[in-house]
Amino acid sequence: MAQDSSDLMDKIVALCKRRGFIFQSSEIYGGINGFWDYGPLGVELKRNVKDAWWEDIVRKRDDMVGLDCSIIMNPKVWEASGHLAGFQDPMLSCKAEGCKGLYRADQVFHVLLRRTAGDDPFDYCSVEAGTGEQAIEEAKAKAHKLSKKHGGGAYLAEAIPFTIVASENLAALKCPRCDAIGTLTEPRAFNLMFESYAGAMQDSSSKVYLRPETAQGIFCNYKNVLDSTRLKLPFGIAQIGKSFRNEINPRNYTFRSREFEQMEIEFFCRPEEADKWYEYWRNERYQWYIRHGLVSSKLRLRDHDAGELAHYARACADVEYEFPFGISELEGIANRTDFDLTQHQKFSGRDMTYFDDETKQRFIPYVIEPSGGVDRTVLALLCEAYCEDQAPDEHGKPQPRTVMKFHPRLAPVKLAVFPLVRKDGMPEIARRIHEEAKAAGLATFYDEKSAVGRRYRRQDEAGTPFCVTVDGQTLADSTVTVRDRDTLRQERIAGDRVVEYVRRRISG
Repeated sequence: MAQDSSDLMDKIVALCKRRGFIFQSSEIYGGINGFWDYGPLGVELKRNVKDAWWEDIVRKRDDMVGLDCSIIMNPKVWEASGHLAGFQDPMLSCKAEGCKGLYRADQVFHVLLRRTAGDDPFDYCSVEAGTGEQAIEEAKAKAHKLSKKHGGGAYLAEAIPFTIVASENLAALKCPRCDAIGTLTEPRAFNLMFESYAGAMQDSSSKVYLRPETAQGIFCNYKNVLDSTRLKLPFGIAQIGKSFRNEINPRNYTFRSREFEQMEIEFFCRPEEADKWYEYWRNERYQWYIRHGLVSSKLRLRDHDAGELAHYARACADVEYEFPFGISELEGIANRTDFDLTQHQKFSGRDMTYFDDETKQRFIPYVIEPSGGVDRTVLALLCEAYCEDQAPDEHGKPQPRTVMKFHPRLAPVKLAVFPLVRKDGMPEIARRIHEEAKAAGLATFYDEKSAVGRRYRRQDEAGTPFCVTVDGQTLADSTVTVRDRDTLRQERIAGDRVVEYVRRRISG
């Protein structure tokens, strides 16, 4: 990781803690790896992301309904979906005394390449790993192929899989934590699902799992939705909810956590129309992120090669973002064919076919699945919004500031209201505007402490797009000053038009 990227991530993490966006879970007890709490500003940002998604995906469409499925389901669901048998990562551990580190096998190779090889990961691969000429050439070929799509040596180091290193060459690798050589165990399968028990007895008959994804709840309720609504193909079922994966090595702040939230659509359609709907959702979901503030070149849409596709997928594309720690997926859009409904029909014995009134035929629909991460989206928005520039203080002198340039629709606080001074009736007028904005459903903040320039800077760090100041002129003509967070432009409007003004700017 380049130093400037590391510094940027450190600054973002520090701001998130200082301003109440994100806290380490159970911090007073030393925390717990892979779990995070959202603070007062963070919970508003996260809720705004979910609300915007739900509004756009469900409430504004006639072909979409919602579900809220339980986190724990019958274990046979995960047998049918393939998670019990196939939801595994290769894990290895360090045998060195005092270390005992646990790692995903592919991430061990990734870390060593980053730490040892710098900008040229192939030097380490060829000189120390001892993989042989053929494996080295295969690694180079794969890396160069990925380079055409992504660019950047840091990403390539992450992309080269551990599997190109033969097991007999583990002795050449260092432990990422303690640097001991030859202490890493053979890779072994590790199931990522959290186990629990339902009921009083803790035995195999009562074993259950926390869901690793939200999709299967939708598939299991597909027929219930059909029978209880008047929906006809094509139609979609949307869900926002928590999922859990017992990651071997949670990392990159909130990006890869053990508890996370998903925004997921299963869009059911006729098999012959699946390619058309895949292209529609592939482009629609990419544009959604752009419309909500991810406008830089760090956002990209990448189609999977045939060799990357899951065995059940006909096509797949990822919406990716270039975080300070590398390029990673925000959302995947896949044509899952009829795999899931066919599996559940087979394992449950229930009919999952759709009867077409026009053709009088029964068939299992194909499914297009856009599946995005709420927490990953929030993290991308934080990274995109973070900016350091200069703004004039109360004396007109330029001063450095940190500002979070969130899209107004997603900003945790939409409006801050200040009296210039705490006298001459200014606080009373400011309080009235504040209360009117709250009554109108706008997230608003009132502040009358310290110089107005410092109050502006506090709101800049929170990402508040508009600040309203009640001043001496307000007493004369009932107008107030509205300051724009991004342009720093100030304009005067009537005090009774503040709510209308903010609503218009947010929707625009």
